[in-house]
Amino acid sequence: MSKITAYTAATRFDSGDKLLKDGTNGTKIITVANAAVEFAGLVSGVNHRNVYRGKSLGGAITDDQKTAISSGTFDDLFIGDYWTIADSNGTSRNYRIADMDYWYNTGDTAFTSHHLVIVPDTLGISASMNSSNTTAGGYVGSEMYTTTLPTVTETVSGAFGDMLLTHREYLVNAVTNGYASGTAWYDSTAELMNEIMVYGCSVMSPMGNGSTVVNNRTAEKSQLALFALNPRMINYGTSFWLRDVVSATSFAFLRYYGNVDYTYASASYDVRPVFAVG
Repeated sequence: MSKITAYTAATRFDSGDKLLKDGTNGTKIITVANAAVEFAGLVSGVNHRNVYRGKSLGGAITDDQKTAISSGTFDDLFIGDYWTIADSNGTSRNYRIADMDYWYNTGDTAFTSHHLVIVPDTLGISASMNSSNTTAGGYVGSEMYTTTLPTVTETVSGAFGDMLLTHREYLVNAVTNGYASGTAWYDSTAELMNEIMVYGCSVMSPMGNGSTVVNNRTAEKSQLALFALNPRMINYGTSFWLRDVVSATSFAFLRYYGNVDYTYASASYDVRPVFAVG
């Protein structure tokens, strides 16, 4: 057998290339694409959130996947991976991994369950924030929160059952002169995302009015890995609501052609929730 140095040198891998691996399960071959993902995953469980794979995971979470989530290893789970799950009416939806342990240790009661953050590509549900153009009562006081989101929660609960987790969220419940002015901790299952989760910063929502102390009024600290690693996933061909108060009459949303915007609360747009499973 020739020495390795006797072979022609290469500077790149091709998609069909394979590597030889040897270990406790014998000697086998692995594609370079799978090896690249596995090498990143072997660094640590949390490093899985730094790799976008976008692989179909089938029509339901398997027992092995449940163990990988609850243990925090996230074995063979990566950002962008998704389950295509059909509801009782036969409507299938892509539920995509957007982050891992995003809310870990967050909340006035610390959330200590290892979890995946899931964002569906679309639920096919449209609604307004309020029937009139007002943001009075903030997000928590909106008809979106009180009427639409319970239905959304039923939909995602049907897909994930008892894996749907409840954690604590810091949500706006008061508005003064068009500015978010009050916040409290609430039990949360499915919520609308906010600007920080989608864009990594506030864009349309005002943080202060020149006299009040600046306050983002959220427990979300960073952009979801899904959107940081693959910004194309932000704009998925639909306009969808965000929960940020922009003025006395308007909430933030993302237009289907990609720009950040705000509009009257009575407008109807997609409901694209975020939630934790584990």
